Amino acid sequence: MKLNVGRIGKAHGILGEATIEVRTDEAEDRFAIGAVLETESHGNLTVASARVHNGILLLSFDGVEDRNAIEGLRNELLYADVDIDAPGLDEDDYHVLQLIGCKAYLVDGDEFGEVTEVLNLPGQDVLVIKSESAETLIPFVRQLVPIVDIKARRMTVIPPVIEGEIK
Repeated sequence: MKLNVGRIGKAHGILGEATIEVRTDEAEDRFAIGAVLETESHGNLTVASARVHNGILLLSFDGVEDRNAIEGLRNELLYADVDIDAPGLDEDDYHVLQLIGCKAYLVDGDEFGEVTEVLNLPGQDVLVIKSESAETLIPFVRQLVPIVDIKARRMTVIPPVIEGEIK
């Protein structure tokens, strides 16, 4: 599956390097030297060099030799082929697209709703679960989401309780 893994930012220096807005957890793999990234309007780009400068990823691409050429790619989105079903580094690694659309059930087995979005917040990811009556935000931590079955497209959730009601 093609996923957006980054965006080309402004040029850095005169030798064709660009700042990259990283949109992936696996930057070291996605932007490795020799990696081929797809763009919407400039075809495929092959990473020629990659380095971090002051906490910012800088890339150069084969055939993009100078500042003017890299400026022509500014704001271009970078896509990579990603197997979202590949196992993660640990058993609790999930891709956002694997979670969206999963049915959420309460511990007693009653259907609670469907995951419509995953918010990537600084503290942790948060599931947005839409039910017939409301949207509920549930932090994606084992204490509140004890069971995730990607193959069955279902999970067990423990939603917050406010004044005796599930919200």
